[in-house]
Amino acid sequence: MLAACADRYGPPDVVVVRDVPLPTPGPGQVLVRVAATPVTVADARIRGARFPKGFGHLPRLALGVRRPRATVLGGSYAGEVAAVGAGVVVHSAGDRVCGLTDGLGGAHAEYVLAAENGAVARIPDDVTDVDAAAMLFGGVTALWFLRDRGRVAPGMHVVVNGASGAVGTNAVQIAKYFGATVTAVCSGGNAALVRSLGADHVIDYARQPLAGSGGRYDVVLDAVGNLSIAEGTALLAPAGLLLLAVPTLAQLVVPRSRVVRGGAPERLADVQWLLQRAARGELRAVVDRTLPLADVVAAHRIVDGGHKRGNVVLTLPAGDGPGR
Repeated sequence: MLAACADRYGPPDVVVVRDVPLPTPGPGQVLVRVAATPVTVADARIRGARFPKGFGHLPRLALGVRRPRATVLGGSYAGEVAAVGAGVVVHSAGDRVCGLTDGLGGAHAEYVLAAENGAVARIPDDVTDVDAAAMLFGGVTALWFLRDRGRVAPGMHVVVNGASGAVGTNAVQIAKYFGATVTAVCSGGNAALVRSLGADHVIDYARQPLAGSGGRYDVVLDAVGNLSIAEGTALLAPAGLLLLAVPTLAQLVVPRSRVVRGGAPERLADVQWLLQRAARGELRAVVDRTLPLADVVAAHRIVDGGHKRGNVVLTLPAGDGPGR
């Protein structure tokens, strides 16, 4: 099968599409023929060994000291079950599914292995493969921060810093779904987009830095990692929370009241929640563009540029059937 492989850390052109062995599903595993898979900020960070401030080379101990241990990147996917291993009872060959790889990568390929007891969900008929794949990375993160940690509820005021990215576009919609008044921080060119997603107010960071806006919010979600704790907490209402999706090492390890940070868990129930809302038209995936697997280097360059809207999604020939 074809896969986009990164045998070393570096710029986008270290990623090469080549033939690799087709995996065989073991007990409890499903083999998914990939139809769509996003190239995310997480993929670009791993490929380039560029990590949040303070981490230095520490993440390489887990990801690979000299080169990526997981040669094939890609943390989320949508497609069709091609084969199942022994003991699989929930999914069958032909099922349209999407899911997350639990940090193991492997989705930037024609096929990916997934654990049936992981975050693998059937895709509703009204949701395309591209949309299913696009919403998972940012959607799961936004849902965990806003619903589970921020406890967003009607009447609350929420600000989303980095509102036009993968996490931000989902966060604007999810905060609005739970009844909040939403202020979106993005470039002026993305104001119309975030308003279409439900933002009540928009701050153009080029004209008015969020840290100096004078606002007071119940929840401040920093989806891009350019707010300090001092800047973020200064924006909070008395009982407010600062949510850091991309914390520095110091922000991660030093306990602070009213500050929540860390990675979101990859849970099946959260994937299903997102898909159900998408099927009902209550949540939509934002796709900057789709590119074939052969253009994976171009996709990485777009992500590195820092100006994508939502997600850049790779598409593969599996995505040409009904509902796609």
